[in-house]
Amino acid sequence: MEELTIALTKGRLADRTMELLTKAGYPCEEMKEDSRKLIFRNEDLKMNFFLSKGPDVPTYVEYGAADIGIVGSDIIMEEQRRAYEVLDLRFGKCRMCVAGPESARELLQHHEMIRVASKYPNIARDYFYNTKMQTVDIIKLNGSVELGPLVGLSDVIVDIVETGSTLRENGLTVLETVCDISARMIVNQVSMQMKAERITKFISDVRAAL
Repeated sequence: MEELTIALTKGRLADRTMELLTKAGYPCEEMKEDSRKLIFRNEDLKMNFFLSKGPDVPTYVEYGAADIGIVGSDIIMEEQRRAYEVLDLRFGKCRMCVAGPESARELLQHHEMIRVASKYPNIARDYFYNTKMQTVDIIKLNGSVELGPLVGLSDVIVDIVETGSTLRENGLTVLETVCDISARMIVNQVSMQMKAERITKFISDVRAAL
């Protein structure tokens, strides 16, 4: 049996993923143990699992360190790595939105030159330049992007919105929806050819467990 290595996104996504994989017949008991291990193995299934920060998962998959990755579609869009996106896992759902004070709505409608703060500069750039055909100045932030409009750094932000409570508490609102986000399965392009039968069965089993 061919070895399979799967990269999981740390946090809630990993927990939900392992629930799904266990249901599909691919458990990993080692991951339930209190351990400082970095790589977990199911010897019977010849499968390795490891946890990674979201933005690194597509990198591991592109370079073949992992055959398969589970990661949010926001990360896939932002990182723009070479990998096949094969399955929407339908959890980890949220939206990528343009948000800001209500007064910024008019700036968006009139396609004015504005400043946009975001942790996702590639997604923001693609949305404004290619979808809205609006020229903007994009500022990359790594922390709380909601601060951008509050301190005058930006007119609006592009960020993930789950409940919208953080926006409301800071006097901001969703102005436009960029796209819907959910967890996805991605596969290394070479692995898809070299381990086609094993990976196709894995995808089929996980799809059946959804």
